[in-house]
Amino acid sequence: SRWGQRSKVEFYPEYIFLVSHGLTLDAEDELTDSEIHLFARQGVFVITVRRKPVLDFGPAAKRMQGEQGMQHEGVGFLLYLLLDEIVDGYLDTIDRLEDLSDDIEERVSAEDAERASEGLAQDIFHLRQTVVRFRRLAAPMREVLDLLMEAEGIVTSTLTPYYRDVLDHTIRVTELMDNIRDLLTAARELQLAQVSNRLNVVMKKVTSWGAIILLPTLIAGIYGMNFRNMPELSWSLGYPLALGLMAASAFVLYRGFKKRDWL
Repeated sequence: SRWGQRSKVEFYPEYIFLVSHGLTLDAEDELTDSEIHLFARQGVFVITVRRKPVLDFGPAAKRMQGEQGMQHEGVGFLLYLLLDEIVDGYLDTIDRLEDLSDDIEERVSAEDAERASEGLAQDIFHLRQTVVRFRRLAAPMREVLDLLMEAEGIVTSTLTPYYRDVLDHTIRVTELMDNIRDLLTAARELQLAQVSNRLNVVMKKVTSWGAIILLPTLIAGIYGMNFRNMPELSWSLGYPLALGLMAASAFVLYRGFKKRDWL
């Protein structure tokens, strides 16, 4: 069989072919995809083909041994155990993704926003990519469960509530993924707004100091033109008056900008 397929189930005259993805997060919170190809034949065999990283089906095997009374339900019971194990892994993964998204939300709303924003945009983008990839691999499981429940002779009336429980968990995972994606989108928009606000504050300060410097420079430029008929050039108080005028204009502008919280 070909690797890299989406989750699906195909029915053949002699057997069932099912593709699913076990999804977990490693120590670095990177998404790990354990693709599983499963061949099943009613009352005969269930064969799983896995490649590294291999998903552990040990808990499902223990459950099968502990529920001997359900084995007469046939291949449907075995498929339920395997699919339930996979979907339970989805729930564990989505819980961790929720924790990571909560951390990002706290960083966005932190009081020291400038320090908290270091690398924040990259973290939001990376987590959103992880969530999108997780959804792309996990969402088709709902269709797989629907097809199995509709197929004749696989999901018995006894197994129907079990499959519905797995289906409910799959729907819950999809809804939680959408919630996380929306939260990350909102966090990114808020982070961009904060960056824009900080830029506006900086621009106000730069503009204010530029205006404060501009008036003394203007006064100095006027008296630096050295025209012959400038009365103030021969006035003994001209120099201190010019300096005083520069200081006074700078002080008035400083107080005005400070009052408007531009400085």
